[in-house]
Amino acid sequence: MKRTIWLVLAAAVSSGVMAQEVTNAPPAPAISNTPSSAEAPGTNAGASAKTNAPAATPKKTQKKKKAPPKRVITQTHTTPLVAGQAAIVASNVNVRGQAMLKSEVIAQVQKGQLVNVLEEVTLKNSGPDEPSAWARIILPANVHVWVNSGFISTNKTVIPKKLKLRGGPGENYSMLGIIKQGDEVKEVGAKGDWIQIEAPAEACGFVAAQYLTQELAALAAAQPPTATTVAENPSITPPPSEPPAVTPAVTNEPAVATTPTPATNETAVVEEPPPPRIVDREGFVRGTFSIQAPTKFELVSPDTGRVINYLYTAAPDLDLRRYKGMKIVVTGEEGLDERWRNTPIITIEKIHVLE
Repeated sequence: MKRTIWLVLAAAVSSGVMAQEVTNAPPAPAISNTPSSAEAPGTNAGASAKTNAPAATPKKTQKKKKAPPKRVITQTHTTPLVAGQAAIVASNVNVRGQAMLKSEVIAQVQKGQLVNVLEEVTLKNSGPDEPSAWARIILPANVHVWVNSGFISTNKTVIPKKLKLRGGPGENYSMLGIIKQGDEVKEVGAKGDWIQIEAPAEACGFVAAQYLTQELAALAAAQPPTATTVAENPSITPPPSEPPAVTPAVTNEPAVATTPTPATNETAVVEEPPPPRIVDREGFVRGTFSIQAPTKFELVSPDTGRVINYLYTAAPDLDLRRYKGMKIVVTGEEGLDERWRNTPIITIEKIHVLE
């Protein structure tokens, strides 16, 4: 009996202890997205934690390529050319198939050589650094052109009514003229379906007009001038600073005594306008890029390439398009426009073209 009681008491004590352990069990850890202090960003411990994310690759700095310097064309052309002879004023001047710098080179002419000018062609939409004036000339006798051999007979005469002369062996080359049916050609070479012939009188090319002159002295001596002064406006004589002396007229009438007028301390002050600012500027002529610019032409520094002045002229016979790309010394009155206070405008009185 006593043994049974002790067993019951032992079972009751064991149940109480087990219930207390279940009641005092530690709470489950809370789930949070916040990183622990060891993984918090900005600490060394977090930086050392391993991760499967790929390491950031440093970006390679790309060096900017420098833009090629703008081509500056020095020109000496000042007077419009007419049909007739002209002298070359520079060495190794290119003769091109068309009136543009991108056209193929047909031949080269040398300083002092005479060429026959047919006409001068002025481009309206030439680039800022490209010549506007071109001379169409007859190709010299030692220059060769190309024709399609399929239109030349065995006795070297033209078969069709008209045959185009080309600047090279292909249809993609510039047309330099036309020869007619029955004209004889002198073959000097061949390439594929094309033959090279001596240039006939009908063949012509283009030369930038700045490299030609028709001055009589240059044509006679075959030597170009080193500099040419053009477009000089007639000078205006300023009024005399003092009025001219008036010689009194001699009469037989007796002199009449006059009462002197007392002098006054008041002096009329007349505010004179400041004298005009006449300057000389040297640079290259270029067309303006902005449609809001006060003029269509500007003078660019030969050293820095920056705009020095805007060029303005009221002379109707002075066409500034002929000076595009030329290196000049311009003389005139310099002032500022209300819209362009950072760049002055020079009213041209004289232009001196440098070779």
